[in-house]
Amino acid sequence: MKIFTIIGGVNGCGKSSLTGSLKAERTDLGTIVDPDKLTAEMGGDEYEGGKLAVDRLESALADGISFTQETTLSGGYTRKLARRAKDAGYYIRLYYIGLDTVQESLQRIENRVRKGGHDIPRRDVETRFKRRFDDVAKILPYCDEARFFDNDNGFVLVAEYRNGELLPVGERRPAWLVELLDKLKE
Repeated sequence: MKIFTIIGGVNGCGKSSLTGSLKAERTDLGTIVDPDKLTAEMGGDEYEGGKLAVDRLESALADGISFTQETTLSGGYTRKLARRAKDAGYYIRLYYIGLDTVQESLQRIENRVRKGGHDIPRRDVETRFKRRFDDVAKILPYCDEARFFDNDNGFVLVAEYRNGELLPVGERRPAWLVELLDKLKE
């Protein structure tokens, strides 16, 4: 089965960490495309890193192999890619990581920069954070499966998307999940 796995969430939420955890337990992630890692490999050139990421995603789709994309879900590229992958017979799954506040996101980015990682302009983070649930709502119709994790202190599964409906899992209801549930009811 060809699988397109999307690891989504705002900047600083822990997408690369979740990808690392998934790599340890899954064998079906295929080619993993992390634009931030590619940008670092390109000497910090975001344009070249992004271009290389798109090239790798497009090649995986054209070759009909499984692939994984780390993304904030902002912009329309991932949605268009998901539509094309769906048309090509891919099974599409989303692993989404949520945080309650933009301050958490900014703090995590600040910690990453202190450790030598990459920075993201505050304005970009704030804009993406405000639109995050609109972006989720746009990608969900293409997903065969979606799991939602809270990353307040480690990845905790808090919801699953099944049969067109987002269903809470367990007792934990972080504020972001409540907000997302309300957004999807609109």
